[in-house]
Amino acid sequence: MGKRVVALHEKTIGTEVSADAILDALATAIFVVDPANTIVHVNIATEHFLQGGAKYLKGKPLGHWLPLDNPLFSLIEQVRQKGLVVSEYGVTLESPRIGRHFVNVQAIPLADNPLFVIVSLQPRSIADTIDRQLNHRGAARSVTAMASMLAHEVKNPLSGIRGAAQLLEQNSTPEDRNLTTLIREEADRICHLVDRMEVFSDAGPLKSDAVNIHQVLDRVMQLAKNGFGKHLRYVTIFDPSLPPVLGHRDQLVQVFLNLVKNAAEAAPKNGGEIILETSYQQGVRFAVMGSESRMHLPLRISVKDNGDGIPEDIKSFLFDPFVTSKPQGSGLGLALVAKIIGDHGGVIECESEPKHTEFRVMLPMAEGQGDPTQEESA
Repeated sequence: MGKRVVALHEKTIGTEVSADAILDALATAIFVVDPANTIVHVNIATEHFLQGGAKYLKGKPLGHWLPLDNPLFSLIEQVRQKGLVVSEYGVTLESPRIGRHFVNVQAIPLADNPLFVIVSLQPRSIADTIDRQLNHRGAARSVTAMASMLAHEVKNPLSGIRGAAQLLEQNSTPEDRNLTTLIREEADRICHLVDRMEVFSDAGPLKSDAVNIHQVLDRVMQLAKNGFGKHLRYVTIFDPSLPPVLGHRDQLVQVFLNLVKNAAEAAPKNGGEIILETSYQQGVRFAVMGSESRMHLPLRISVKDNGDGIPEDIKSFLFDPFVTSKPQGSGLGLALVAKIIGDHGGVIECESEPKHTEFRVMLPMAEGQGDPTQEESA
C-alpha cells in the first residue's frame, strides 16, 4: 500500500497536470494575463467568476469583461513597472457581463517573464461574512438576555407605577391630572418597547420544515404592494430550480417583510424600485461550533433598493440593537432579522452605496434535496 502511494506521488508531483489540479482546487479566482492583458491561463474558480469555460476565456482580452478604467488594470500595470507584488483590498469589479463583485486583489509578476502577471481575486464576502456573522450572533445573544431581564425586572414595577398613577388621578386637580396622565403614557410606552424586545427571547429549538422561499417572497410582496410599498416598482429575478429552504415559514416571512419594509422606506418616492433575487451558489461551508460538521448555505436571497444608501457611520453596527438612522426608529428590526437568520443557521450581510443597497441572506436547504447544479450537469 505504502509503495503504491509513493509511486503515485513520484509520478504526479512536479508535472504540469498536478500544478493545474492544485490551482483548480482553490476557491480563489487565479488567472494570468500577457503584456497586452490577454488572458492566457485560468483556474476553475476564474471560470465561475467570469462565467465561461477555459477554452472560451483564453486568448480574450481582460477588457472584454471589465471597463478599461477599472482599478484592476492600474494594479496590473504597477506590477509590470515595479516588478513587485501589489495588493489592494476592497476593489469593486463591475460590468454587465460579470455583475458586481467586491474583492481583494493580489497581482504578482511571473518569475520567468515579469510582463506576464498572475492575478488573484478573493471575494471579500467570504471572510467578512464570517466575521460579521459572529458579531451579529453575539449582538443577538445580548439582546436575548436583555429581553429576558426586562420582561421580569421592568414590566412588573411599571405596572405598579401605572396603577399608582391611576389611583392618584381619581383625587387629583386638573393640573396634577396632566402629570398622572404623563406617567401612565410613559409607562405604557416603555411596556410597548419591552413587548417588542420580547420577540428576542429564546423559545426553545427552532421547528424547521422544507419551505418554498418563493412562496414566502410572494407573500411579502403582496403585503408590501397593498400597504407600505404600494408606490414602488418591484422586480423579481427568481431561480425556478431552487430547492426548498430549511426553516420556519412565519419567521422567514417576518425576516423578508422587515427587509422589504426597510428597502421601501429607503427607496425614493418617485422612481423607487425594489429587486428580489434568488439563486443557488456553491457558497461557503461554515464550521458549526463544538463539532466537526459544516453547514452548507447554498441558497441566496437578495433584497435590493435604489435609495440613498446607509450612512457610513452606522454600516459596521447595522445589525446591533438600537442602531438606526430613522428619526422614529427603535433600531430593533435588523437586530431581530440577524437573530432569526442566526437561529436558522444562516448568514446575512449588507453592501450599500448611493442608489444601490443590497441585503443578502444565505440559508441552508432542506435535507434530502439534491444539488441543482449537479442535476443540470448530470
